[in-house]
Formats: sequence, C-alpha cells, structure tokens
Amino acid sequence: MEQKTKIHAEENKQEIIITRDFDLPLALLFRAYVESEIVEQWMGTKVVKLESQKQGGWRFETSDPMGNVHVFSGVIHDILENSKIVRTFQMENTPFEPQLEFLDFESVSDSKSKLTMHVIYRSVVLRDQMLALPFAQGINMAHNRLQDIVEKLN
Repeated sequence: MEQKTKIHAEENKQEIIITRDFDLPLALLFRAYVESEIVEQWMGTKVVKLESQKQGGWRFETSDPMGNVHVFSGVIHDILENSKIVRTFQMENTPFEPQLEFLDFESVSDSKSKLTMHVIYRSVVLRDQMLALPFAQGINMAHNRLQDIVEKLN
C-alpha cells in the first residue's frame, strides 16, 4: 500500500511533521476533523465527546479484539474554520505523555486540499518511542479511510 501520508522526523528533534494531500474540497476535509459522525467513521472509534470550539474537550474510545478499551483525549486550544486546529492529544493509561498538535488545512484547488500536522512531544525519546510503533502505517490507513468515506459526502 502506498504511503500517501508523509512523515518527516528530523533526528534529535522532539517533533514530527505529517502531510497529506486529499482529493477533497477544503471544507469537507475540515468537517472530517470536527463532526463526530464523520470522525467515528474514518477513525473507527466511538466519539464520546467532541467540542469543536476554543477550549473544547474531546474524548474517543476504541475497543481492541480482546475487549480492552483504549481512551484518547485532549483539549482544543484554538480552532479556525477551514484553516486550523490546535489541540492536545493523550493516550490514557499508557506511558506516553500528552502531545501538542497544530493541524493546518489549506485549499490546493476547488477539489483538492492539504493537511499539515506539526506534532510536538515532551522529549526526543518520547517522539522516537511513538515512531517505533506502527504509527506511520496507522495514520496512513486512517487517512485512506478518511478519503474514501468523506469523498462520498461530496
């Protein structure tokens, strides 16, 4: 499977840059991140809370095949429609500390858009631990689902 989602991680830095071009209009791509019903579909998770506003909280729950529930949560610090989301992201009950994410949405054309995610970790060690997981494959698969599901809304 082609890695359409690109991850750039400079050595000895505590950040990564994730980019993906979508065959979706900007407004639809943005909706995929702020509307619970759409997020649930492409992320394959239960959206317990998604307050798409400044200082809004969010909480997602996913069950694995053994029935274990994994919780992801954070706070939306800033949001500008069709432009940006600044949020924290935390995987509860794991050794990973919260990370800070800057999501920038841009229009490439009427039918194409681009997402750039700047993710900052507390340390280089934490960032490298995240990258050692099947992180790149997972986010690429999720973005592929986003593309497939959201293009049907167009």
